[in-house]
Amino acid sequence: MPRAPKLKLTVQFPAAKAFPEHKAALPRATVAAWLKAALFADAELAVRFVDAEEGRTLNRTYRGKDYATNVLTFAYAESEDDPVTGDLILCCPVVEKEAAEQGKPLAAHYAHLLVHGALHAQGYDHEDETEAEEMEGIETEVLNSLGFPDPYK
Repeated sequence: MPRAPKLKLTVQFPAAKAFPEHKAALPRATVAAWLKAALFADAELAVRFVDAEEGRTLNRTYRGKDYATNVLTFAYAESEDDPVTGDLILCCPVVEKEAAEQGKPLAAHYAHLLVHGALHAQGYDHEDETEAEEMEGIETEVLNSLGFPDPYK
């Protein structure tokens, strides 16, 4: 039986003062469990929970899009042989708004976005329909294993 991937995790929460209920819903052990469920290899990840201003600045600087988005993933592995390393940036007000609009519990939406970001850090993408179907299938399977429903329904 293969061993479970190891995760070296750093969690930063500069938005904690503005979003204390988010920080309370996201203890480090929970974030780690959700990420580990989506890993196929050992990884070193940093997760940062930010406000709209920081989210917008990062999205504008690195993607040329002048708005805050739910999750940004910065993957640093140069080849498939390199260890999985990356930064995941989650924008608290965007996640909160989307969860409300989609009628989902906040935790379920965070779990989905952390799984989504972990897959991006491992090289998965959704640039075309085939890639999107594969990635969404993995996300759904991982989230189901964590007790969450299909995020796309």
